[in-house]
Amino acid sequence: MRKLRWVMDGGGFWDLDVSTPKTLDGSACPVSQNPLPLGLSRGPRLSRPKQVDFMQRFMFAPFVPSFSKPNGLSLQRVLSLPLNDDWVVYLLGQFHLQKFISLVKRSEEKPSRVSSWFQTVGRHLQQKSLYALGLFSEFQLTQDDVLHLALDYNDSPRGKAIFSHKFPSHELTVEAVSPGLFVDKSGNYWDVPFSLAIDLASLSTSSSSTSYHLSAHYNSGSPESFDRIQNQIDGPPRNLLPGLALKSAISYKNKFDIWKSEAPKLKMVQPYDWFISNPNVSASWNIGAAATTGIGEIAERARANEDSIGFFIDVPDGLNASFLADTFASGSLTAQLGNFQKPYLDLTQFQAQLNIPSGTKFFNGARNLAREFLQSRKPSLDDFQAVCPNATLSFQQQIFGPLSLRVDSGVTIDLKDPNIVKAKDSVIAIEYALQVLFSAKAVAWYCPQRQEFMAELRFYEK
Repeated sequence: MRKLRWVMDGGGFWDLDVSTPKTLDGSACPVSQNPLPLGLSRGPRLSRPKQVDFMQRFMFAPFVPSFSKPNGLSLQRVLSLPLNDDWVVYLLGQFHLQKFISLVKRSEEKPSRVSSWFQTVGRHLQQKSLYALGLFSEFQLTQDDVLHLALDYNDSPRGKAIFSHKFPSHELTVEAVSPGLFVDKSGNYWDVPFSLAIDLASLSTSSSSTSYHLSAHYNSGSPESFDRIQNQIDGPPRNLLPGLALKSAISYKNKFDIWKSEAPKLKMVQPYDWFISNPNVSASWNIGAAATTGIGEIAERARANEDSIGFFIDVPDGLNASFLADTFASGSLTAQLGNFQKPYLDLTQFQAQLNIPSGTKFFNGARNLAREFLQSRKPSLDDFQAVCPNATLSFQQQIFGPLSLRVDSGVTIDLKDPNIVKAKDSVIAIEYALQVLFSAKAVAWYCPQRQEFMAELRFYEK
């Protein structure tokens, strides 16, 4: 249900907040932990300290690179300290390589000797702004309870605490950050002085099931631009304004196989990834509804919304409140050829997904188009735009051995723009299957639009 994305902040360590299944009012949602802001399933992920630690162990990498728009190219290294079976401490260090190179280039000094050049470089290396430190601690309180504590220091300290509890069929997460860093849909970064989120989600492994999601988000203090505004916007996203937002969503999903290969795999040859070793064609669909109640400034921009069902209460010299509800739907088709066993071109995978983020907007547009057609009138572009779904495309191709190329991209249609079809949040990735734990891979990905790059490990992706 949740669309997640991993983003780097100024210190380079945080995985940010989680968005609801849809944006009810068209504003940007805080996002987290997934390099693909596309809603495609890319599997569970580790925290950033564990990512760097595993990259050092499995890939023998002395430093792990990352790149983000506000931070530039950085190198990271972690030191893990397992204090006992239930308590691990990570010390994560980051060096701003791109900032260091810029300082050297801008330096007016022109050393005449090699020793003078080393002195100049050493003087720049002493600048504290080139370094960031993060201290992370993970406590396994019980078999079902985990507590994460983090303190990150770059130009200023950032604190974070996450408590998670697993019920038999639910998962509860409580997360507090101060200050919290968020990124909007235009790629602008925002600092929120304090943010608290309580999240309860149902868990299901069935291919056909009903799931629901309940959450409460509280923001305190006015959001401020973390970095320069990359794209002109009216202001911070509505859901970053001070106040309390209560969100809920329920959906039903169904997945079924259209075709499945009965051909046997190669004997005595282990697939590079067991999770993508069976050729098949499958389809799935998902339909649901979501609702949001806002109290405080967070409710201000909901009053003029025409794409959702709701109302706005404006109390003079009092607390504003709003309620919004809408439906959403999606459908996808996945096709795979090859068992990912042979050295060359033994895996080709394609996925296409259509999303209707606002059912109210879609049905209003369809109704207006039908009425204009029956009355022999020229339909408006706005009505055509309302019934155009968003699309997500994904393509993966084995290159050689465990190495494969993957491209994911959103596709939007804007009938008022000369370029009607636009790619959105495209991500290019090189994946290296590790052939351990049935499904594990090292991934290096780059998002041109958001100018972000990261290397990480992923496990058990489907």
